[in-house]
Amino acid sequence: MPVKNERLRIIHGKLVLPDQILAEGNILIEDGRIAAVTTGETEWPDAETLDAAGRYIAPGFIDIHVHGGGGHDFMDGTLEAFQSIAQLHARHGTTSMLPTTLTADTQGILDTIDAYENACNRITHGSRFLGLHLEGPYFAMSQRGAQDPRHIRDPDPEEYMKILGHTHAIRRWSIAPERKGAMEFGRILASRGILPSMAHTDAVYEEALEAFRNGYTLLTHFYSAMSGVTRRNAFRYAGVIEAGYLHDDLDVEIIADGVHLPAPLLKLILKIKGPDRIALITDAMRGAGMPEGPSILGNRSDGLPVIIEDGVAKLPDRSSFAGSVATADRLVRTMIRLADCSLPEAVRMITATPARILGLQDRIGALRPGMDADIVLFDDDINITETIIQGKRLSAL
Repeated sequence: MPVKNERLRIIHGKLVLPDQILAEGNILIEDGRIAAVTTGETEWPDAETLDAAGRYIAPGFIDIHVHGGGGHDFMDGTLEAFQSIAQLHARHGTTSMLPTTLTADTQGILDTIDAYENACNRITHGSRFLGLHLEGPYFAMSQRGAQDPRHIRDPDPEEYMKILGHTHAIRRWSIAPERKGAMEFGRILASRGILPSMAHTDAVYEEALEAFRNGYTLLTHFYSAMSGVTRRNAFRYAGVIEAGYLHDDLDVEIIADGVHLPAPLLKLILKIKGPDRIALITDAMRGAGMPEGPSILGNRSDGLPVIIEDGVAKLPDRSSFAGSVATADRLVRTMIRLADCSLPEAVRMITATPARILGLQDRIGALRPGMDADIVLFDDDINITETIIQGKRLSAL
């Protein structure tokens, strides 16, 4: 909850705005919201002072696709897991996130929903939860990646209506649009204000276009577990990747850890889609913030064994990546270093763009008066030195 009757001023920083950086910037926070943004000298008496000392001041990072970190996964279903993940990512600049599930049976999904709702009522610090992202179980088996094949299936109205009736916390749902019943499902989700997203899919271009017309406006972890140009009966067909490039109104999210997508692809995506249509995501699993070695993707009791090496999680046979171990600061750093991206552009892709995708651009994702005071401070190497969530300094908790 926002701090009441308290004022905090941040002075002598470099303000990261959508298209520029302003030196000698200052921000006044009152009751958990941004009250003023200025440059030069300020006259804000009776406010606690945080001297940025030339560091960058940016909106808090928004991660719309994250599974875990710090040795925990949201599918563990415990309060400790939710709390630990929220704290780990907040230390790396994430001020709000969408906890994300993995493919599971119905009861496993419902249990994670219940754990989420319990955690929302009890967690008092760390990254804020903006709603749930259900990833699966309605995927293409051929593009399952590290998703558990035991639970992959077609959309079942009896099942998904039960899940939708169980909670109002779902913000987005990732689905392979070519699965039987996926178009009707997309329309139902969109009518309820839930974002359908194309994921783990072997759809051809025409199927992707039909999905877009039925509410699917986002592509989950672009390139990863996603169809490109293919041949069928000797004829070439464009895939979901080409649909993402050709349709300006399709948003894409990318795992910018420098491993899932090499520098040339990061540059290509940025060149064609631009920062206003790209959301940077961690897709982090429990290995984020942990040493390399054996780990588990998904629920600790029956998840898939994985190995963490080379800065990424892999299946033990090295046949597929199994989620990233990135944190949000690494994404920004990678885009600048590998994609020749400017700092304002990189920050926009993890603040303003995901906020707009979620329909929350009037609350978060920018340094403007009236916005929630979700703010991060960092140095030239994007090392996070301060995270502020709704006016609360994480370092002071």
